[in-house]
Amino acid sequence: MQYFTLLFFGFLAAVLGVSLPGLLNMTAVKIAKEKGKKEVLYYVLGALVVIFIQTYIAIFFAKLIDSSSTIKEILHEVGLIIFGALTVYFLGFAKRKNKQKKEKPEKRGGAFVYGMFLAAVNVFSIPYYVFLSVTLSSYGYTIFKAPFTGIFSGGVVLGSALMFYIYVSLFRKKSVEETFVLRNINYIIGSITGIISLITVYKLLQ
Repeated sequence: MQYFTLLFFGFLAAVLGVSLPGLLNMTAVKIAKEKGKKEVLYYVLGALVVIFIQTYIAIFFAKLIDSSSTIKEILHEVGLIIFGALTVYFLGFAKRKNKQKKEKPEKRGGAFVYGMFLAAVNVFSIPYYVFLSVTLSSYGYTIFKAPFTGIFSGGVVLGSALMFYIYVSLFRKKSVEETFVLRNINYIIGSITGIISLITVYKLLQ
């Protein structure tokens, strides 16, 4: 049962993490529009390889942090501040951008290597998964042992792959601004981060 739970949490974490328009997913849309399905598939596969490795690295750091109760407590407090700030930002102050700049793909050994390159540049995912791993551990989930680490990382890869697919499928023939979900994405993400903040407060008060 815990295998499925960790797979689900990894999947959900990736869906939330990749849901906002960003360099990785918007570049996937651009490649799909300009070079077709085959090239975007190679690009996504390259990105997913790095995402899997980054998740493993994040869990390794989380294991080190989890061994210290003081550091773990501080991390929960920092996480509360971050998610609280994100909630205020998305619900109150975020403005939709009418035009998002996208970096043009350069020749770096093909779409696969280019996907790996852009995913490696996106280092924010590491602290994101560090915080989530420590949080899951604090709730009693065995995430730091080899099979469970792989299951969680696999869930992250599946969730990321789904979001890439959704972006390419929905936005290949239309702009991001034309879709209902992304017109209201600030409120959706703000609500989710607000729920996470409340859960974190509850955990700290226990």
